[in-house]
Amino acid sequence: MRGRKKRTTIPDEAAIERARDLLQRDFAASAPNEKWVCDLTYLRTWNGFLYLAFVLDCYSRMIVGWQLATHMRTELVRDALEMANGLRRPEAGLIAHSDRGSQYTSIRYTERVDEIGAAPSVGSRGDAYDNAMAEAWVATFKSELVDGRRFPSFEHAEHEVLHWIGFYNSERLHEALGDVPPVEYEQLNFKRENTPILSAT
Repeated sequence: MRGRKKRTTIPDEAAIERARDLLQRDFAASAPNEKWVCDLTYLRTWNGFLYLAFVLDCYSRMIVGWQLATHMRTELVRDALEMANGLRRPEAGLIAHSDRGSQYTSIRYTERVDEIGAAPSVGSRGDAYDNAMAEAWVATFKSELVDGRRFPSFEHAEHEVLHWIGFYNSERLHEALGDVPPVEYEQLNFKRENTPILSAT
């Protein structure tokens, strides 16, 4: 069932003045935890909307952090970032890129990005190409899992989302990665003692 598209981010004009686009649409990465792209999307349930915040590693297209909630407050995107930080333990120099939504340009979020040693980056206003890798993942997620569905409950949606992310990371083949899943791509192409590899969830 198609409906009016839900708006998930609202620009924070004051914070945008301080932000920079550090990627300039270059999503190529030579190693894990070099460039992360972050975004929000939504699902419908019979009780209302659910919002999914996620963090994607540009090197392997792996989803390294995520969080589901019934709200779009800053803590939603910050919790996804905390998961990614806890699982991946990135070194200084990581770029954490997003669109210009108020969640990602908020003081609490950008301060936490700075605390983990990462550099916040945002695309230009109203241009999806500046966060194209995240937008492409949302399109895949929507077409393969959501596809117009209205989930019966939060718990049902959470179970389906976590199962699909586990499948996406560990089993789904990616043409851009040589037809292997993200987990296998990192195992085959990049080994570093301090870089944990996520397995299926």
